Amino acid sequence: MLPHACVAAVARLWLIILTCTSSVLASAGDQAEFFQRQCIPACLDFFKGGPECDIPLLFRLARWTCTDECKYQCMRVITDNAIRDREPILQYYGKWPFVRYAGMQEPASVAFSVMNLIAHLYGARLVSRRVPNDHPMRRYYLNWAYVSINAWFWSSVFHTRDIPWTERLDYFSAASAIMYALYSVLVRIFHLYAGPNSRPTSSPSPSHSSPAAPALKPLAITCFIVYIGHVTYLSILPRFDYTYNMAFNLGLGLTHNILWIIYSLPSSRSLLPRFPFRPKDYRPAFVNKAFVFVLLTTAATALELFDFPPWLFVIDAHALWHLSTVPITKLWYDFLVEDALDDGWRVQKS
Repeated sequence: MLPHACVAAVARLWLIILTCTSSVLASAGDQAEFFQRQCIPACLDFFKGGPECDIPLLFRLARWTCTDECKYQCMRVITDNAIRDREPILQYYGKWPFVRYAGMQEPASVAFSVMNLIAHLYGARLVSRRVPNDHPMRRYYLNWAYVSINAWFWSSVFHTRDIPWTERLDYFSAASAIMYALYSVLVRIFHLYAGPNSRPTSSPSPSHSSPAAPALKPLAITCFIVYIGHVTYLSILPRFDYTYNMAFNLGLGLTHNILWIIYSLPSSRSLLPRFPFRPKDYRPAFVNKAFVFVLLTTAATALELFDFPPWLFVIDAHALWHLSTVPITKLWYDFLVEDALDDGWRVQKS
């Protein structure tokens, strides 16, 4: 099956993911009458009638309060009773009833977020060491790596403690990484970077001496305005619009993936030249890796469709999604470096 024939299928899958994700934003556990009107008030009354709420220092550093402690303990009691009575396990505040560890609400997601952060550190180092300093795409790939490192840092913080400000920083940082990924692929696919010089060279080391394409600055401004508008809209709402946030990110991600599918089209169906000094039909074998990347990232995102109570109350579908992106990230940086070192960036000798 040709890569371009999969665009519609990928789009449909992403729309299904959006629909299923938005349908589970509300959770029954925290809305149950016993949880809200009996268990939590009784727990708080117990603390008020005795010594001050005794929360370990590590938990206090993670911003756990007496109310948070009561919510957690009630959630665990109700979940244990449900398991004993073979009743359905409920979600609370949009999450499964995870067992916390060292103050972390979702220890597996924290660990896998850190692993993704390390994968992007690897990518930044790989690009720094392998891609020539004067290559036109070097700074875009490095910037994306740094933006992604920031996103995964805040992902680990958010999964440690889900409170309003960590949630915002996680979502806004993730959106910045997706936006910059889209920006960089637009620069790469449409050759909007500062053009390589026109003289033959012995190595694929383009120069920044030529001016950038006229559309580069308007593109950068547009992406910046769209991102600021996205953050502003979500910040001024009385309640965070999770459905819109998911739709925004999926829209950017889908567009990003479609552009890489266009890049990977067969030579006979190429729409744009992949490299500045080669015709449209020039297609090195490694180009296929871009299409494989799209398939892998889509399949990884689809893990969100298979939502299930966490194994051992630690690993759920969301955590597995984070885990699956670790090897994909490494493969992607390997591809970017291979693409950057191709002879297509070098002027052909006459």
